[in-house]
Amino acid sequence: MNNAVLTNISRFLLLLFIQGLILKRLSLGWEGIVYVNVMIYPLFILLMPLRTPRPVILLSAFALGIGVDLFYGTLGLHTSATVLTAYARSYVLAFMEPREGYNVNYSPTKARMGAPWFLRYASIMMGIHLIAYFSIDAFSPQFFFSIVIKALYTFLFSLFFIIIIMQLFNPTD
Repeated sequence: MNNAVLTNISRFLLLLFIQGLILKRLSLGWEGIVYVNVMIYPLFILLMPLRTPRPVILLSAFALGIGVDLFYGTLGLHTSATVLTAYARSYVLAFMEPREGYNVNYSPTKARMGAPWFLRYASIMMGIHLIAYFSIDAFSPQFFFSIVIKALYTFLFSLFFIIIIMQLFNPTD
């Protein structure tokens, strides 16, 4: 196995266990309703190498989603949002492709693509993930404002943690 595969397997396991063992307990809300869930596990999908085939990304997202669902006891909720995020990844990357194109040998990280580019990319991807997650959770347009509020608060806190992780670890692969 090459270094990129080992790095991604380690990232997969680390994000899964941090999400399931630590961040699951970090939920904020008021009046008995949880409005903030910190979700960093989609970072695995965001940081996969550009040359990774779509089926591998989708299967990895499925495995990650099932793993998080097992920790949360919500079989299918995280899986469906994570697979949708993985599916949308190639379209978002194509939309955001720089004029000179991508170097497909690397991952789309802050170190490789620059902080502004990565912040836009992470924002779009997390927005897709969180809107899907809370829409599937509510499963009714009746809760539109609740979905938007939960997604917005979770987006802000999750993106804050993702930025901190990217600053601390600064992955280049």
